[in-house]
Amino acid sequence: MTTNKTFHVAKELDAIDRSVTIGQGEAGIGPAVVQRISRVYVTTVDDLWDAVTNPERLPRWFAEVDGDLQLGGRYQVKNNAGGTIERCEAPHLFEASWEFGGGVSWILVTIAGEGADRARLTLEHRGEIPDEFWTQYGPGATGVGWDAGFAGLAAYLELGREIPVEDGEAWFVSDEGKSFTAGSSSRWADAAIAAGTPESDARAAEVATTAFYRGES
Repeated sequence: MTTNKTFHVAKELDAIDRSVTIGQGEAGIGPAVVQRISRVYVTTVDDLWDAVTNPERLPRWFAEVDGDLQLGGRYQVKNNAGGTIERCEAPHLFEASWEFGGGVSWILVTIAGEGADRARLTLEHRGEIPDEFWTQYGPGATGVGWDAGFAGLAAYLELGREIPVEDGEAWFVSDEGKSFTAGSSSRWADAAIAAGTPESDARAAEVATTAFYRGES
């Protein structure tokens, strides 16, 4: 691991915008959920696009991604989801299926300029969530992982810090990782409450999500 500057957990968490939309599912699986994560980075649109699509750079902040990374191609995130790239308009957006654990959802990634040497990355993750899973964990189940990716990208682009892929799980149970998980899970509970989830349910899901990422459940 290399680091030139300090990673501040609260600062990185507060730099991310989050929202949740909860609708009625049509397949009888559970609620139709859209999670939206967005952050501005100190870089250009072209560099940000390269950072999120170049298989040589992805492991420096996210994970190893193999496959045919072009329109219509199949991809596989190591030890995680795979899918098909369904839309690609470089350097501003791509859309792909997100297939994991027998379920299918979709991600839409967009990049937009925010003035000189600033670019905004936005990710929308949508799909129907099984009722039992949603009740137990809420949006934090996937949201904490996406937050970690967004923060990891900030550390890579702006702090000169890399967390090797093989150290990812160890980081989550480190003191820094535990603090990050708790803060992220709490903020996703806030987003769920803003979307209409009863506070008691959102906070119970926050506790379960935090325990899961810390390896305590």
